[in-house]
Amino acid sequence: MLTNRRTIRIEWGDCDPAGIVFYPRYFEMFETCIATLFERATGMTKYEMLRAYQFAGYPVVEARAQFSAPAKFGDDVVAETMVKEFRRSSFDVHHRVFNAEKLAVEGFETRVWVVRHPDDPARLKAQAIPEEIIAKFTQA
Repeated sequence: MLTNRRTIRIEWGDCDPAGIVFYPRYFEMFETCIATLFERATGMTKYEMLRAYQFAGYPVVEARAQFSAPAKFGDDVVAETMVKEFRRSSFDVHHRVFNAEKLAVEGFETRVWVVRHPDDPARLKAQAIPEEIIAKFTQA
């Protein structure tokens, strides 16, 4: 399955008073990582995908992380992101963040492909992930 790698510089604003990355910032990193993974797979930005597939996104319904080693201001970390499994309307994502080649954080998410509910546009409704999207991940 396709894996995307990106280098992220830890900025001052990412850190807590102890000078290490404040843990919620990793979840912000994961959001960007999944968007860049989909962009690499499809050749479209998330904005272009939203328009092309007329869907409302792929929100997180479950998330957790395991923190093994700290990262601090000025560190360049490498984030690896991959979809571990596609199901009808949901998929599992695995993130690994390395600092100086040492595994620092592992993140696990379940996301759901959604559209606006036809009866109430304020609500979301799961929809089958287009087969062509899944194929782009498995062919890479």
